[in-house]
Amino acid sequence: IMHLEGFVVNLADTEVNCFLRVGIDLGLENPPPAKGEKGEEGSVSTSRVRDTILGVLTSWRSEALLAPDGKQKLKTDLLRAFHERVPELGVREIYFTDFLVQR
Repeated sequence: IMHLEGFVVNLADTEVNCFLRVGIDLGLENPPPAKGEKGEEGSVSTSRVRDTILGVLTSWRSEALLAPDGKQKLKTDLLRAFHERVPELGVREIYFTDFLVQR
């Protein structure tokens, strides 16, 4: 499991300002090496991981997130983005540890 600090983002709603606060943990196939371990140079940057997540989160609208299947669709979008942009990390699961939409 890779724990990430929480995210607060503006959502893509155009008529009103909406925000999402979300905590995310990632279930990994290939955990990055700890600092100081051999192969550290090849480890995945947290900045790349966070940028991938931010790119997906900011494309969503509040009503889509609040739909009954909204969180599951968001997880699917995040998994697809990780497989495209950071495949070496081997993200298998997305876990929401906090989820709040403010309208």
